[in-house]
Amino acid sequence: MKLTSLRALVAAIEEGSLRSAARRLGVSQPALTKLIRELERELSTTLLLRSTTGVLATAQGMVLYERAIAADRELAQAVEQIQQLGGRMTGSLTIGAVPLAVMLLVPETLRTFGGEFPEIQLRIIEELYIAQLTRLRKGEVDIALGPLPEQLPPGEFAVETLMPIAMVIVVRKGNPLGQARRLADLANARWVYTGATPDSGYAKTLYERHGMKPPPAGALVNSTLGLLSIISSGNCVGLLPYQIAVHPFATRHLDIVPVAEGPLKLTLGALARSDAALKPAVRHFMAHLHRAAHHLSSLPPAVINA
Repeated sequence: MKLTSLRALVAAIEEGSLRSAARRLGVSQPALTKLIRELERELSTTLLLRSTTGVLATAQGMVLYERAIAADRELAQAVEQIQQLGGRMTGSLTIGAVPLAVMLLVPETLRTFGGEFPEIQLRIIEELYIAQLTRLRKGEVDIALGPLPEQLPPGEFAVETLMPIAMVIVVRKGNPLGQARRLADLANARWVYTGATPDSGYAKTLYERHGMKPPPAGALVNSTLGLLSIISSGNCVGLLPYQIAVHPFATRHLDIVPVAEGPLKLTLGALARSDAALKPAVRHFMAHLHRAAHHLSSLPPAVINA
């Protein structure tokens, strides 16, 4: 099975057109069609459904497409790692980060890391719920940056602890629920959950840590902007990192609810796939994250919360 044939299939599926796929790869359409036909003969199956409007992948085609994408990504990672081990610090890093990390750690890390390794291209993807590790497992990101999940498969990831964080309860400014003083007072409130399903989220964790039944999810979001919009315009309750909750933009619209149980305490950390040898750029980025966390801890609280 040739890599050029796999790339031809990937281009055809993503473009939805053999002509566009050929143009993307810089080959003729007959040459691209031949590559895909060779794959189909080798596997004794149909990979593409052809019509006058373009092409669509069959079920078999999608299986091969997903594996081809993963294989191509792994090969690119291997090339970068080999180059970096030889002293050529080039290539790219993709970082998945929660909003708090984007706000606090990423700017300083980008400044120092970019200064030391200017030929490494950095891509930052903001992700709200770090427990969703699919992108990391698939190799779509090199590092996941956010609150460390409580239950991680042993040995699957390289884990770096960076700094403690606190998730505080917030409501719309002036909301009577802001007078609550215990978690039990908010048990019947409409909570905004952050995550992929109503069975996950920081609100659920907060109640369970205090031996209480989690309240049902009144709304489910997967973005900080969505969370802020829902809470600031209604009677919902949610959790935000303290540094975001006290940001001037947030304090114009939200109140922190000072319950006796206190905030939900988490640990901000970085996860990377625990391959036999992480590529040097990942190790260096982890070191710069530690420097940024140390720099942040040395600042006065007024500077951090400004």
